[in-house]
Amino acid sequence: MTLVAPPESAGRIRVDTLIRLRWLAIAGQTAALLIIAFGLSFPLPIAWCVTAVAASVWLNIGLRLRYPVTHRLAEREATLLLAFDMLQLTALLYLTGGLENPFSILFLAPVMISAVSLSVTRTVALVVLMVACATFLGFFQRPLPWYPGIVLQLPYLYKIGVWIALVLGAVFITIYAFRVAEEARRLSDALTATELVLAREQHLTQLDGLAAAAAHELGTPLATITLVVKEMRKQLSADATIAEDLDLLTTELQRCRTILGKLTSLGDEPAQHWDVLSLPQLLEETLEPSRDFGVELKSEIQGEGTPPNCRRNPGLLYGLGNLVENAVDFAKVEVRIKANWTKDQVGITIEDDGPGFSADVLTKIGDPYITTRGGHDERRAKSEPGSGLGLGLFIAKTLLERTGATISMGNAVAPNAGARISIRWSREDFERGTMSDGPVHAD
Repeated sequence: MTLVAPPESAGRIRVDTLIRLRWLAIAGQTAALLIIAFGLSFPLPIAWCVTAVAASVWLNIGLRLRYPVTHRLAEREATLLLAFDMLQLTALLYLTGGLENPFSILFLAPVMISAVSLSVTRTVALVVLMVACATFLGFFQRPLPWYPGIVLQLPYLYKIGVWIALVLGAVFITIYAFRVAEEARRLSDALTATELVLAREQHLTQLDGLAAAAAHELGTPLATITLVVKEMRKQLSADATIAEDLDLLTTELQRCRTILGKLTSLGDEPAQHWDVLSLPQLLEETLEPSRDFGVELKSEIQGEGTPPNCRRNPGLLYGLGNLVENAVDFAKVEVRIKANWTKDQVGITIEDDGPGFSADVLTKIGDPYITTRGGHDERRAKSEPGSGLGLGLFIAKTLLERTGATISMGNAVAPNAGARISIRWSREDFERGTMSDGPVHAD
């Protein structure tokens, strides 16, 4: 399967987002300065503070004029803008007490934005800049604004504590926010890949509807042509040459009507035999594409009474086929597929004799973009882009769960080796499928 990678701009931060956040910061900084200078009447270098705030205002205006609202910044541009915000905050804190100012915690805001939106390298660079700015403020700053005539001098140990808290906070936020954002990006990419698979299968499913619609539209003009040919035959019966042409035209019209009848049946007869699979037929159709890759496929079918039937479902076929292919890719000699059923349950188990799932990822199996196996020999899927990242298992698991299946993945119990995947349905869900309102039965 070929997956379409998301656009490069998909992970970039919008300039409008940074502009809005900066306006919020400007409003907060302005309100704090007004309260301190005029509400509390604390001595404050108001002119320099206003200059620092004005720099952010002019930057926002320039960005708004330069870029459209939907523009997404490159990583370098976003990093420079976040670095500016950090330096502007450093200037304000220098004028208002440095690390003694409780608003020094706002150093963490640009770091968090970077961790969510930018690469690790860019985020680490901003963390280093933040540590440098915090260190500078630990040694150089103007006095903390306080009541006139009173100098508030906090212990130097307090500054060290604030510095350590900022550094640890930045490291924690960077790691946590980046992990959360990375998982969200991987999940989004995997869901996009799943939707691409389903869209492709949906387009194939819709072809029969388009064929039926075309047949319906062409039926009327063909009927008109048939009527005209009959009238011409009555009027020109004496002309042998024209009569032969009319016979040929009548024959071809009949062929067209037969073909249109077949096309119409694709949309009008949803329960035809090729739309229904028994469990053995489903198993055989799933195994067939994987028989020529040097691994023996052993199938075992057993159950109570008549095997259950299901609708031909592209998601079901793709999901099972993907799991079988994965087992073939990692197996040493053989893959065992067991199908069984009772009056209430239907199950399929896929086992291989390969290395099995690694112990450190057993709890993450089915999540996208994780390496799911230990050592293995190179086979078909391993040469494809993104192989070994767990995306195939994620898509297969998602598609099968949409049919009502419950899936468990693990390793075989000793002394056996290899991976073991069990898929279970209630018989009602299996026979109903995802495209039917009730159980179906083969003719």
